[in-house]
Amino acid sequence: MSTLTIQNVKSDYQGQVILKGLDLTLEQGEIVALLGPSGCGKTTLLRAIAGLQAISQGSISINGECLSGDNTFVASEHRGIGMIFQDYALFPHLTVSENVLFGVNGLDNSQRKARLEEMLQLVKLEGLESRYPHELSGGQQQRVSIARALAYEPELLLLDEPFSNIDAQVRNEMMLEIRQILKQRNVSAVFVTHSKDEAFVFADKLALFKDGAIVQHGLAETLYAHPKERYVADFLGAGNYLSVMVKNQQQVSSILGLIESTSELSQAANYQGQLLLRPQQIDLQPASQGHGEIIERRFLGTICHYWVKVGQQTLEVRSQLTELTLGLKVNLSISPHSLVIF
Repeated sequence: MSTLTIQNVKSDYQGQVILKGLDLTLEQGEIVALLGPSGCGKTTLLRAIAGLQAISQGSISINGECLSGDNTFVASEHRGIGMIFQDYALFPHLTVSENVLFGVNGLDNSQRKARLEEMLQLVKLEGLESRYPHELSGGQQQRVSIARALAYEPELLLLDEPFSNIDAQVRNEMMLEIRQILKQRNVSAVFVTHSKDEAFVFADKLALFKDGAIVQHGLAETLYAHPKERYVADFLGAGNYLSVMVKNQQQVSSILGLIESTSELSQAANYQGQLLLRPQQIDLQPASQGHGEIIERRFLGTICHYWVKVGQQTLEVRSQLTELTLGLKVNLSISPHSLVIF
């Protein structure tokens, strides 16, 4: 059974439409990232799922039970949902153990002690149960908030930009640790972020927002390799756009010559459009009579970014050839792959 089902959800505020008929399904144990720029509606949807904001149309259900919909509204404290906030939202006057067990009801003292030990072990905070939040690092405070959310044994976990206040050096490690915890306990989660890098690391699937609507939803690899529109392509990574003309169902012509597609093109012959080329999809080789010239380079350790001028166009190329210099002539070629043309 699906853990979370969102159907045609709309929300407006003071006459302004914030969410425009959203549909989204989250399976048991799945982590989905609501991804997009500020003001696109992702936090509004998170608040609606939590019961902190009403919706004007549609329905939100967990395990088949409607929580928000026509003549239905279940209060947030009765939804079985845990939340982790950007600012941790810990009670400063409570110890770690008191914060973790806050809201955990229906257990006797021995059960509460066992639940606390389990949670502290889970988030690697054993021995710190008597400390107060101000005595912990930012990463440790976030671990407490995670333990508190999971101690409640929620049906669903909501995370609102939970890593933005954590030092960049430990952020990636923290994301992988929390993801492992959620997977270990088979907890479904909805994660709000404006960072594609965080979404790639933490989530199973992405739901990319634009102006209150989900423009594309699915696996990160699918959205990256097969974006439905340029907005999706540009949001998820650097790309070049090369003018091409479709020759047949498998080939296009360009200033780089014929480029082959490993999948059938949907455009008809003679269609003129823009071919999306990621920097790593372009092969670069030095050639004294090459058709391109390196006009800029940026060394990034094991790879180098080059900007190559071909005719009137400049293409960004990512290559493991790190010794190439400015002004060098090169040839560019494109290996056959599933072409994306706008």
